[in-house]
Amino acid sequence: MSRKRARDRMKQEVNAGSMADIAFLLLIFFLVTTTIDVDKGVLVKLPPWSDEPPPEMKMNSRNVYSVLVNANNELLVRGEPKELRNLRADTKVFIINPRRQENMAEDPRKAIISLKNDRGTSYRTYLEVYNELKAAYSELREEEALRKHGKSFEFLSNEEQGEIRSKIPLVISEAEPTNFGDEG
Repeated sequence: MSRKRARDRMKQEVNAGSMADIAFLLLIFFLVTTTIDVDKGVLVKLPPWSDEPPPEMKMNSRNVYSVLVNANNELLVRGEPKELRNLRADTKVFIINPRRQENMAEDPRKAIISLKNDRGTSYRTYLEVYNELKAAYSELREEEALRKHGKSFEFLSNEEQGEIRSKIPLVISEAEPTNFGDEG
């Protein structure tokens, strides 16, 4: 009788030998077909590292468009309060200086956008301000491409894009953030 029970037990077992193979194949399938999104963040080309102090440079304050974002996420542009919604248009006017005003950039190649934040500035506000400043340059380049070549900047050849980039170079200088609530 004990012999019969062993035989009955053998009939009821499930062969799971290929189960590991199937699980392994499914694992490989999902690893190969799955894409992983990577956060890119703010793409900024940093200058090369150097232990020497930077050379003393004399800049004409006329060519500097200083943007300060305080701890309350408020903008101060060239010493005057500004709204974020006006920043892009005002930046474009400063860079191009269509009326040749004395308090704006002499030439787009000499224009410098100086961005300074407070350590209390929210990251969201920082990105909004940074994006508006970059968008001003993008729009200026787009307008120049349409005026000069009759097509959008993205459809220009590399040589044509380089020509416009040299005419309207993107120069955003970021200063070391000030301590919380310490504008200056």
